[in-house]
Amino acid sequence: MVCGFALLASLLALTLTSCGGDKGESTGPAFARPALALSPLNPTALNSSSGIDTTSLSSGYVGVSYTSGSRLKFQVICGDSTYNYDLPNDGTPIVCPLSMGSGTYTFNVMQNTSGNRYASASSVTRSVQLADEFQPYIRPDVFCNYNEASTVVAKANELTASAKNQGEALSNIYNYVVSNVKYDKQKAATVADGYVPNPDSTLASGTGICFDYASLTAAMLRSQGIPCKIVTGYVSPDNIYHAWNMVYINGSWKTVKFTVNPNTWTRIDTTFAAGGDKSTVGDGSNYAERYTY
Repeated sequence: MVCGFALLASLLALTLTSCGGDKGESTGPAFARPALALSPLNPTALNSSSGIDTTSLSSGYVGVSYTSGSRLKFQVICGDSTYNYDLPNDGTPIVCPLSMGSGTYTFNVMQNTSGNRYASASSVTRSVQLADEFQPYIRPDVFCNYNEASTVVAKANELTASAKNQGEALSNIYNYVVSNVKYDKQKAATVADGYVPNPDSTLASGTGICFDYASLTAAMLRSQGIPCKIVTGYVSPDNIYHAWNMVYINGSWKTVKFTVNPNTWTRIDTTFAAGGDKSTVGDGSNYAERYTY
């Protein structure tokens, strides 16, 4: 997944100021950081003939590991929706979110046969009942990878140490990302299809493209128990392919420009905000969602 990077870079270059430091007002119950939710895999399931680990479906994710001399993809299907992930062919496992909620899922390991053609190498169908709708969005996955030793977790813990509620925790993390990560126009111009962001690398470099912003923001918020989606799709009027976040907090965060409402999914766009444009936060009128991770 890549976005319309060249156009996005030119649009960001037109902005003049940063919107970091917009603390605003927050309300809600006292903030209590829960135990870190991770995405452990079952080695026995991964070493089975299918290579597909379906032991944690209620927790919102599926794991897969496969070895082949050909290129691989992992396909996640539920209803009319299909998600395709690049799968390493050396047996390195990946974790994919169950973004379509509860339902009947089919998981396929797809092996390249020729050109852009793939055939099923293994397949499993399972009925999924999520423990709750937030499960896929409170833990790491292939596009939002972290663990208990990750620097993004330590930084998020630091930023929320004195937070009074989830709204203030969100505010602290949002403003940190907006103020400390710069858009990388060179990377935008050269990034290849299939790019996978690394939150720790983005934090260390202080630069990134929209997918990096969204992944870093999600990793920090999820590590604090705040549900956060990574969403990709198109933004008008220039129809750029872009990545942003949707958050859900028990409380609210209100600034001069926007409000994150309690107990509902609200859009935040740290990429545009870092360029000085706050108008897109919470405003869905010019966003068209395609995939959610």
